[in-house]
This record gives sequence, structure tokens and C-alpha cells, in this order.
Amino acid sequence: MMGGVSGRHGRVAVLIGTVCALLAVACGPQPGGQEGGQAGGAATEGARLQIATTVAPITSIVANIAGDRADVTGIVPEGTNSHTFEPQPSVAELLSVVDVVYINGLELEEPTKELAEANLKEGAEVVELGTLSIPEEEYLYDFSFPEEDGKPNPHLWTDPRYAKEYARIVADDLAARDPANAGYYQGNFDSFAELVDGFDAAMREAFATIPEGQRKLLTYHDAYAYFAQDYGWEVIGAIQVSSFEDPTPREVADLIAQVEAEGVPAIFGSEVFPSPVLEQIGREAGVEYVDVLRDDDLPGEPGALEHSWLGLMRFDYITMTEALGGDASALEAFELRNVAPDEAVYPQ
Repeated sequence: MMGGVSGRHGRVAVLIGTVCALLAVACGPQPGGQEGGQAGGAATEGARLQIATTVAPITSIVANIAGDRADVTGIVPEGTNSHTFEPQPSVAELLSVVDVVYINGLELEEPTKELAEANLKEGAEVVELGTLSIPEEEYLYDFSFPEEDGKPNPHLWTDPRYAKEYARIVADDLAARDPANAGYYQGNFDSFAELVDGFDAAMREAFATIPEGQRKLLTYHDAYAYFAQDYGWEVIGAIQVSSFEDPTPREVADLIAQVEAEGVPAIFGSEVFPSPVLEQIGREAGVEYVDVLRDDDLPGEPGALEHSWLGLMRFDYITMTEALGGDASALEAFELRNVAPDEAVYPQ
């Protein structure tokens, strides 16, 4: 399932069937008789910016800021391991006509980044939202992302603080590329920031109801390190080790012992990547195994309100709160909405 956006005006285009349309925009006659885009990845007068993105949460954030003033195409299919995703050769054609590619960075999507850098038109750029959002001294390294391998944990977007920073960088960058619509992008960012701040408050209210000592996570994938740091949770483990293979029997035994020692009531698996190993750990440690978390696969059907970055985070944190013995009503009551005026901008 590809990232995309539905709405009366703006959209995030599905990759298949999009390249020809983008080629027509980028390479066809432009105002003033010029061919192709303007140097610097900026929009020519009357032309819409063409944007490519990688994982679905980033596509959703970018789409909320771009609204109906640009066309956004998600490259990485939902439900794909973004660490190991290799883009098809046809993606090179798309990347050759866009004005900007927004990626997470922090070495998450290196094959896509390399393909983009080899194919971007003159003046187009790759913008690494995660890399720009955090100073190197604040990188987190752990069992899945050991420091000796040189790759920090890249999953900033599960922490609303960083998602807001992604949106700010996008708004500033789009304003520089499309000055005529700078106020529009800034307005969308202001609304998005307000929405994220409200969500942050609902998260903290819900998390406060989890019994003391139970804000602990053992997950399939190590996607919540920055979130845990900001919200006072403890990540006690993840079964997906740095090689992205299953853990060894000894490592499984150690995790079972750790779960028993920690006294947590639940451990968390992925709906996209079922894990017999985590199921075994839950069974042998005598705790509930909740197998519905997602880190970059959006919930709900395309076009639905929950099929968005905010819908993804709300779903995950309701799931965690309830499984660990808390009351998620503050999160359940939080309204999912789009920030772009008169639009319904959600990936599809």
C-alpha cells in the first residue's frame, strides 16, 4: 500500500501511474517558454512543487504542511521494512523530476537517498528531516542500534516533539522554494504545532494513569527510544537486533528472564511483522502479548482520519496505555483532524 493523500484539491499521489504526470509537469512547457524546473528546486511561476517522501508518517506530515499547494508522492510502501527497503528502478524516473525529496535520514533510507542523489535534476535536493532535527550529541544508541555500528536509532517521528520539528523544517523549506505560498505553509505549520501540543497533553494525561513501574516496553522493533526518553518510559528490550534477524535462543532466554524480573503486564508486537518469538516470550513469561503496534504503517483505510501520522500515534499510545493498566480516555477523546484549510490531507 503506497502513501498518498485524498482531498478536494491537494493530494499525495500514489507512485504507480504518477511518474508520467510528474514528467509532464517538470519537463513540459513552463511559463515564459522555459523547459523544466527552476534552479534551486524552486517553483516556477504558476507551477506546483513536486515532492517525494519516504515512509508513510513523513508523507503524512509533509502533506499536512504542503496542503493543496504541492503534489506529494510517497515512495516507501506501507508495511515495508524501511531499514532494508530497496526502491525499484522505476523510482529513479520519479526522482529525476521532483523539486525536493524529504527523507528521515539518520541512515534509515540509504538506498533511496543514494538513488535520489544519482538522479535528481539540477537544483533539486534531498532534505533529511531527522538529521536536521537532532544534534549528534543527542543521538540514541542501544541494542538494535549499537554505537559501534555508527547508525543511531532513527525513529524520531514516534516522539511528537520531533514530528513537530519535522513539520517546521518542511514549512521553512517549502516557503523558500515557493515564496508566493510561504504564508500558507507557515499557517499550516502553526495549526499542526497546536494540534501536536494538544496531543502531547492528552498523552501525558493518559500515561499518568499507568501504575507506577509499568511504563516499560518490550517491542518487536526498537522504534520508541526517543519517545521513551521524553515521556519517562523505559525500553527494556526489542527482539529485532541490529542485524534485523531474530534473536538467538540465548537472547530469547535473557528477554524472558528480563520480562519476568520487570513485572510488566504486556509486551508488544507488530501487526505488520508477526513475531512467533515475542509470542513465545509472552507465553513463557506469563504476560499478555499485544501484536498490533505499528511504527510506520498507518492504521485505517486510505482517506480515513486515522490514516495519518497523528492517527498512527494515537492508536499506538492508546494500545500501550490500556495494555499496561492505564486509562486511555484522554487519548480516545482527542480529535483527529487535518490542519490544511478545507482539505482532507491523509495518505492513501
